[in-house]
Amino acid sequence: MRRRRQNQLLLLSLLLLIPLLVLFYLAIGKDLLACEETDDVVVAKLSAVEEENRSLKKQLRFNSLRGNYTIGGDGSFIGENDISKCEVIHVAVVCAGYNSSRSVVTLIKSILFYRKNPLHFHFIADLSAHLVLQTLFETWFVPGVEKSFYLAENVKAEVSWIPNKHYSGVYGLMKLTLPKFLPSWLSKVIVLDTDVTFASDIAELWKIFHKLSDRKAIGLVENQSDWYLGKLWKGHVPWPALGRGYNTGVILLDLAKLRERNWMQMWRTVAEKELVTMLATSLADQDIFNAVLKQHPYLLHELPCAWNIQLSENTRSQICYGEVSDLKVIHWNAPQKLKVKNKHVDMEFFRNLFLTFIEYDGNLLRRELFYCNNEKREKYQSQLTAIDEEDPCYDFRRARVVVHRTHLYYIDYEYEPTLDGTDVTLVAHLTMDRLQMVEAICKHWEGPVSLALYISDADAQQFHYYVLNSETLSSRKNIGYHIVYKDEQFYPVNFLRNTALRNVNTPYIFLVDIDFLPMYGLYENLRKSIALNDMDIHKRALIVPAFETQQYRLNFPKTKADVLTMLDNGDLFTFRYHVWPKGHAPTDFARWRSTTTFYGISWEADFEPYVVVRRDVPEYDTRFVGFGWNKVSHIVELDAQGYEFVVLPNAFIVHMPHAPSFDIARFRSSAQYRKCLTVLKREFQKDMVKKYGNRATKYLLD
Repeated sequence: MRRRRQNQLLLLSLLLLIPLLVLFYLAIGKDLLACEETDDVVVAKLSAVEEENRSLKKQLRFNSLRGNYTIGGDGSFIGENDISKCEVIHVAVVCAGYNSSRSVVTLIKSILFYRKNPLHFHFIADLSAHLVLQTLFETWFVPGVEKSFYLAENVKAEVSWIPNKHYSGVYGLMKLTLPKFLPSWLSKVIVLDTDVTFASDIAELWKIFHKLSDRKAIGLVENQSDWYLGKLWKGHVPWPALGRGYNTGVILLDLAKLRERNWMQMWRTVAEKELVTMLATSLADQDIFNAVLKQHPYLLHELPCAWNIQLSENTRSQICYGEVSDLKVIHWNAPQKLKVKNKHVDMEFFRNLFLTFIEYDGNLLRRELFYCNNEKREKYQSQLTAIDEEDPCYDFRRARVVVHRTHLYYIDYEYEPTLDGTDVTLVAHLTMDRLQMVEAICKHWEGPVSLALYISDADAQQFHYYVLNSETLSSRKNIGYHIVYKDEQFYPVNFLRNTALRNVNTPYIFLVDIDFLPMYGLYENLRKSIALNDMDIHKRALIVPAFETQQYRLNFPKTKADVLTMLDNGDLFTFRYHVWPKGHAPTDFARWRSTTTFYGISWEADFEPYVVVRRDVPEYDTRFVGFGWNKVSHIVELDAQGYEFVVLPNAFIVHMPHAPSFDIARFRSSAQYRKCLTVLKREFQKDMVKKYGNRATKYLLD
């Protein structure tokens, strides 16, 4: 008590002293000005006063409040209900499937937009979600973000015995197991559904853990519908709950307390008892959480309603957000998600908020947390600074080390390869302006497809709508759409190709450009050709002859005979014969016209055919961006590795006309662009000699 009075007296004295000091120095400043002292001296003295004031205030704050404050690692004062700037906030999410992964990205964007602290995401994920999210985080390269994955398959046994009517299936029950499967060193975690969106800093929610006193271990927002009151329809019998019940879209879990109370046994006992009469859960884990809290209410800490504004068809959430000054988290807790309708709620407002984050440029979220260490970001920066900025080809060299944010399987993908071992995936890349070609290709090619799209976040949303509303594309589940988000001046053509070819599950791939239409039946033709050429034991590249037309509306040839007729009539031409004959001349089109059998050809300089190869083919060289030498360099490496080139006698593709790309326009108009391409080409050729020895010296002659 005496010490507190001393602190209070010190506080009062300093508060009186500070204004007197300011007035004193200001008076001196006026005298100095009257004496024609320089402005610099006055400014310096005023700065000294301000600095002294700051020091006094800091000392005062420390002396008067140090009983309730500590000093964080960054030197800031941390109150009982505050967190330091570098304290890591832990977030757990259960995620399964490609579509669910897409929802998680919007959730993560909203968290990153407002956050000021380092984050550690813990994902209970199936194999699909693991692949998508692992790749996304590794390529997003956001400072101050870590992630851990826990295989959902290892969790299933704990909850698969529970009958569940909810659309989330077994995954909707897995949050019950977090105290067991999350690391023992982790004492608390925020648990989120994939369909929530933040409208505030998640650190504000993390601070509420300080309020979980005594035995309280679970923080939840009250349910905002009448579900647990049993009033939604006649005969509706919900699981037991406290009052209106509680929604589990946003949960604070004190893992340490729950482990002490043997949480796993606690919820299992309650669930087994209730299932005798209820037979199954209707709302997955939420029913069991509520039943447990009904029997053990001391575990509950009720969160303010703004931390989970629930937007279902039966919600009464307007009662909440009509009374609060700001929203914290919105939750699309209905199967219809954004399409949900509710006469009580202005859904359009919430949809617009959600769409803002879908379309927000995720690259802008790579901002630094300057006061916290980030070694990964420093490593990336060191790669950039290692490039000589005076190099005339600096932009090309920088493009090679840029980390491209990548979202694999943006739309649901389901395909099992044929059992005969000859299945082949069409691999291509594109931008938004070539999207219409995807529909056209799919009408010609019934096999699996892997596409890498270079588009913006806003484009991705429009692309999603396009696919869902396309009768042709919406019915196809064997197309893997992999989005590489725009962030550079150059089109990363070979990075895109590598992204698409890495993510196929067939033994063979057909490497082609998006502007080509395959002949009808080419998928089956290639599978037969693969078998006839013993591709499983021979290192071969099957060449599909390429043609082009200048006609936007073409009566597409159905057979080789049609192609020959159209060549003779001037409706078709061998590809690029008038601007780049060397690119496809080795195919030997004169021989192709008359042959009915496979024939081998030799590599020649600047050869760039479209080929069918095994999936373990060398990847494309990413130093080549934009236009020029991107395919040529790949064929050079195939030749260096000893691939045989075999032309298919009864197969063909046709290039459809389109406006020139931005990169080819730059190539044609910029002498420096062409000069840098030559520099990169020479460096590549020398690298081939280093890698493959004397047999690669022939490439230096080109």
